[in-house]
Amino acid sequence: MAAPVGGIVTERMQTVEDLEIDLLLEGVYHRFGQDFRGYRRESVRQRLHALMRGAGLKTVSLLQDRVLHDDQASTVLLRALSMQPAGLFDDPAYFHALREVMVPWLRSCPSPKVWVAECVAPEEVCALAILLNEEGLYDKTQIFATAANESLLEEARSGEFTLERWPEYADNYRRCGGRADFARYCSETGGKGVFSPALRANVTWAQYSLATDASFNEFQFIVCRNALSDFGSALHRRALQLFYDSMPVFGILSVGNDEGLNAAPFVSRYKAVAEEQGLYRRVV
Repeated sequence: MAAPVGGIVTERMQTVEDLEIDLLLEGVYHRFGQDFRGYRRESVRQRLHALMRGAGLKTVSLLQDRVLHDDQASTVLLRALSMQPAGLFDDPAYFHALREVMVPWLRSCPSPKVWVAECVAPEEVCALAILLNEEGLYDKTQIFATAANESLLEEARSGEFTLERWPEYADNYRRCGGRADFARYCSETGGKGVFSPALRANVTWAQYSLATDASFNEFQFIVCRNALSDFGSALHRRALQLFYDSMPVFGILSVGNDEGLNAAPFVSRYKAVAEEQGLYRRVV
């Protein structure tokens, strides 16, 4: 009888922890205005457990108490639950596909608008700005970079990155088809790398939540790579509907290569133009 009892206890503890996580996420939403309630539960659980181990806490309830009463702890939690940033030009195949698929489309648009959703670091928006600049499109393109976490958005706006990554970024830039000296686009300031202000001149930075906010403009190109994998099914569907409502026919959506639009109703609304790189064109 020992094994069944143990199984029951384990299941009961799991249920208690699920309740604790629900209460924590509800508290975070009401206290800080950031909504992680629709994120995949296992993704949230793994990140919370990592924070608990680091802080020496045994339960989510203890973590909640600390987060709601300690500004530093809340900042750490919000960062941990937010999407993890990618490096600069981290996927050569993706950026080569952008030159082939996105560039001709934006070139045909008189005043293209681009939305980089969940932009928690400068790398993604600056890589896109470099590509647009080298294709002669940057001056006529307006980029909107949004994220739910205001502090991470402000850091992205600063354009700073760790200086240790400069050689890696320069090599990535070259492998992604870069046409100039990488140093043209950034400089060293105060022991940090900083992307050129010119790369950020046409960027509008704004706090925005895919979980709660509505469509706010029409965009010819929308980027949300690797964030959707953290979303539960309802939030995932909501985000895809937002993107659909925010682009014209023939607009291009960029998602992670494992976040394809293969479920109804979106499977009939988009056509893959570079499926392995997560690029889809709206067709209806």
